Amino acid sequence: MSFLPSDTPLYNHPLPQIEQWLKNQGCQQDETQRHCWHVQRPSWQAELWLDIEQIIVRYIQSGENGQDIQRSFKYSLSREDIEQAVFSGP
Repeated sequence: MSFLPSDTPLYNHPLPQIEQWLKNQGCQQDETQRHCWHVQRPSWQAELWLDIEQIIVRYIQSGENGQDIQRSFKYSLSREDIEQAVFSGP
């Protein structure tokens, strides 16, 4: 599957491309909640939700005192910007 240029806003990507992009980043789609994805790295893990207007990321137990950190990124950001922001970790 060929992707649009990485500087293209994510809202211009069709859903199958977004899903493939997440898979390429090592994310696994939840089998019951198809809009939810899980990713694990050596130093952190997170859940991603494909919401209506944004991607919501919850870094699990990554904050002070083991609290979760939640961030959201609008689909108007480029795929490259979202990739750098989300997958660089909390």
